[in-house]
Amino acid sequence: MAVVHGDGSYDGDDHGDEAVIRRILTGLGDTWAVVGLSNNRNRAAYGVAQVLQRFGKRVVPVHPKAETVHGERGYASLADIPFDVDVVDVFVNSDLAGAVADEAVAKGARAVWFQLGVVDEAAYNRTRAAGLDMVMDHCPAIEIPRLD
Repeated sequence: MAVVHGDGSYDGDDHGDEAVIRRILTGLGDTWAVVGLSNNRNRAAYGVAQVLQRFGKRVVPVHPKAETVHGERGYASLADIPFDVDVVDVFVNSDLAGAVADEAVAKGARAVWFQLGVVDEAAYNRTRAAGLDMVMDHCPAIEIPRLD
């Protein structure tokens, strides 16, 4: 298992403790705001959102276009969502992910999930320090079927 050290350095291949992954996927609630989700079927977020829905999650699209995706109304930002969200799933470039994590904390989310390839050690540390569960550089669509 990879570790974020006190100096913010990240040692490796993963940032997802199995217990944290399980808690986020099964115990923290079923409303997931998916940042970067649009109607572009060629983007990973589109397919991952479908998998989350198949496993009973409510998927709320967050994208500047605020499109309705998979039957759910979209919002331009996390702050625009007029209800609570449990998990914020982040499909943006690593350079932008930290700001999204900070918005998730401000929104009152219970967890943040950075998708495969999305890595920001400082954001991970801030989010954990704020009391949220967090997974980084993993995909819930890969992890959720493994929970059996």
